[in-house]
Amino acid sequence: MAEAAGRRGGTDGQAVLLVAGLADLAVSTLGSALGAVRGMLRRSDAAELATEAERDLLARGRLVLDRYATVPPAHLEVLARRALARRAADDV
Repeated sequence: MAEAAGRRGGTDGQAVLLVAGLADLAVSTLGSALGAVRGMLRRSDAAELATEAERDLLARGRLVLDRYATVPPAHLEVLARRALARRAADDV
């Protein structure tokens, strides 16, 4: 029945269904996350767990910056260096 209502409503009906689905997903995800946080707060090693999580986040941050922030060498520059190295090897 909901499918038929979505088809009859056209794009407006589909938009409402999409928003409702996203809201439901967000609420269920938030509920799961809160349950996990409550479970972590009850642990006796919460301080060590937080320290480990901080180290993991720092390591992930370094990896992301290394992956996206470094600029690869220019292609023509690499080719020019190889050509110079090849000429120097041939001259010897």
